[in-house]
Amino acid sequence: MQKSHERGGGPLDTARPKHVGKNGDGAERHEVIYQTISDAIIEHQLRPGARLREDALTEVFNISRTGVRKILQRLALEQLVTLTPRRGASVTRPTASEARDVFAARQLVECGLMPEVARRITQDDVRELKRMAREEREALSVGAQSRAIKFSAAFHERLAELSGNATLAAFVRQLCSRSSLILAVYGSTGHLGCESHDHDDLVDCLERGEGTNARAFMQRHLKEIEASLSVVEEEASAPDLHQIFGLDE
Repeated sequence: MQKSHERGGGPLDTARPKHVGKNGDGAERHEVIYQTISDAIIEHQLRPGARLREDALTEVFNISRTGVRKILQRLALEQLVTLTPRRGASVTRPTASEARDVFAARQLVECGLMPEVARRITQDDVRELKRMAREEREALSVGAQSRAIKFSAAFHERLAELSGNATLAAFVRQLCSRSSLILAVYGSTGHLGCESHDHDDLVDCLERGEGTNARAFMQRHLKEIEASLSVVEEEASAPDLHQIFGLDE
């Protein structure tokens, strides 16, 4: 249950993939590479529309093309990457319309879950959510925008899980993944579009069993995040993957 909020840091904060050759492919190594690329997208080192050529990624990370494809497919499932026939993979470019759709969907789903979360929440859950909110604030205070975005997404994902509805929780995870990219691209540096104490206040509301108030609070919270976005379209670029991932010999 806690895996989603333990991830954090920039692309070079994780263990750097070792140059062990294509025969060194494995689940653990793929996880590190996946996280490295994901971080680079959220940190905006890989810009929206940037092409992710399989041959270049194979060379940069020194793994098989099959391994690269598996990683790109996983990123595509989270909608951080778009796979296009004959063109290959590119960093997803969220549009203003898509951003509105994502936040509209979050309003419908997350707000609707709050009364049930308020009914089911335990003191252990409250402590966990408070810790996650604190980690988000601490990340923002040191300028770790990517980490703060991930902690914020993890907080919302955990809230959805606490509703007990696994299907809707999975949908919220998808929406939060898309929101993370939208925030990274169009959000304000050092700020996630809401007050730093919002998540703590929401937890307090849930702890008191105030489901209706929590629903209204979540609605206002999500609207503030959406209102903070500044959507400006950018031209696609060809990234220097060696420079971004710092894997030059």
